[in-house]
Amino acid sequence: MLQSCDSMQCTWTQSLVMLRPLHIPFTKFPSLRTSISRSNPFLGAHIRNRSARVLPQVAKRLEKFKTTIFTQMSSLAIKHGAINLGQGFPNFDGPEFVKEAAIQAIKDGKNQYARGYGVPDLNLAVAARFQKDTGLVVDPEKEVTVTSGCTEAIAATILGLINPGDEVVLFAPFYDSYEATLSMAGAKIKCVTLRPPDFSVPLDELKSVITKDTRAVLINTPHNPTGKMFTREELSEIASLCIKNDVLVFTDEVYDKLAFETEHISMASLPGMYERTVTLNSLGKTFSLTGWKIGWAIAPPHLTWGVRQAHSFLTFATSTPMQYAASTALRTSDAYYEELKKDYMAKKEILVEGLKAAGFIVYPSSGTYFVIVDHTPFGQENDVAFCEYLIKEVGVVAIPTSVFYLNPEDGKNLVRFTFCKDEETLRSAVARMKEKLSKKL
Repeated sequence: MLQSCDSMQCTWTQSLVMLRPLHIPFTKFPSLRTSISRSNPFLGAHIRNRSARVLPQVAKRLEKFKTTIFTQMSSLAIKHGAINLGQGFPNFDGPEFVKEAAIQAIKDGKNQYARGYGVPDLNLAVAARFQKDTGLVVDPEKEVTVTSGCTEAIAATILGLINPGDEVVLFAPFYDSYEATLSMAGAKIKCVTLRPPDFSVPLDELKSVITKDTRAVLINTPHNPTGKMFTREELSEIASLCIKNDVLVFTDEVYDKLAFETEHISMASLPGMYERTVTLNSLGKTFSLTGWKIGWAIAPPHLTWGVRQAHSFLTFATSTPMQYAASTALRTSDAYYEELKKDYMAKKEILVEGLKAAGFIVYPSSGTYFVIVDHTPFGQENDVAFCEYLIKEVGVVAIPTSVFYLNPEDGKNLVRFTFCKDEETLRSAVARMKEKLSKKL
C-alpha cells in the first residue's frame, strides 16, 4: 500500500485510512532529504523535483486567459471584508418547492447517471415552457439537450458546430466564457461593439461584419454585462443577414425572465430562424439556484446532433435528482415569474438610485440583474484600478468590464454592479459608496 505520495499530498496507511496532509519543509531539513534520497532514490528524486520552481503550464489556445476576473474580485472581497456586488450569484436561496422536489428525488433513489441528453420529464418541461414563451412546438426527445449549466450548453454548441478557422461574430462586451470556448474550438472571432449610453447595435457596421464567410453569430439577450435587451428591429436585422448569408445563431437567453421594461424576444421565434438557431438557457438565474448547474440547448435535429456529440464527451450527463427538481420548477405558474420580476425591480431601484447619489454615471438596464456605470468622475486611471480602489478603500466589489472586450480599452471607463442580493446588503453597499466616494468628487 502506498505510504506517501509526495511531500504536499495525503498519506495513506496500510488500513486505507487517510491521514492529514503531510507537509515536510525539506528546505529547512536538508539532512532529512539526503536520508530519504539514500534509502529511497525514487522518492528522493521526486522530492528534489518538487522543491524546484515549476512554471504553470497551459495549452497555447488558452495562454491569454488568466484566472477569471470573478475569482480575482471575489478573493479580494474576502480579504478586505468588502460587500460583493461583483459576481452574479444571489446571496439568498431559491424557492422551497424546488428544493423539496430535489430532496424527494434523492429519497426516491433517482441518484444514478441520467440519460445523456436529459431525463424525459425535464425535456418535456423545457419543451412546454419554450412553447408557452415563444409559441414554438419542439420535440423534447430530438430537439432538447440538458447540460450542466448554460456554460456547458455554450461549450457543447460551439465545440459541436464550429470548426477550426470558422468565423464567429460576438457583440462586445460579452460573457468571458464565449471567447475562451471559441478559442478552444479554434474559431476566428469578429466583434461588433455595443457602446453607451444605450448599447444599441450599430446596424450599418453589422452589415459589413456578417458575410458569406461567417459561420455563426452569438447573441446574449437580455445582455450581460450591460442589461441591454435586443430590440425587435435589431433582432430582425440580424435574422435577415443570417438568412441571406446562411449563418447560424447561438442565443444565450439565461436572463429571459428578468426583462423589466419590455418583453423578451427569442431569436428562434422570428420567421425563418428556428432552423438555424440554438437557444441556450438554464435554471440558475431564474430560480436563484446557480450552484445546481442545470442548463439546456434547444435546436432543430440537424443542429442538435452536433451539440449532443460534444455534450457526450464533456459531461455526458447532468445531476439526476436536480433534473427532476428542475422539471418541477419549470412547471410553476406565471405568478412566480411575476413576483420574481417585482422583487428584482425593487432591488434594482435601491442600487441604481444609490449609485447615482454616490456620483456615478449610470446607464439604463432593461434586463438581467446587472447595471453598468461610468466610474470616471472618481479619477482612477481605468476600470481595474477603480475596482481595486473600491474594494480596498470603500469596501464594495464591482467587476471591471474591460475583460469583456476584445480591445480592453473599450471598457476601461465602465464597471458592472449586480443587484441579485438581499435589500439589506444592497443598502449597506450603497451607504458605503455614498459616504466614501462623495468625498472624491
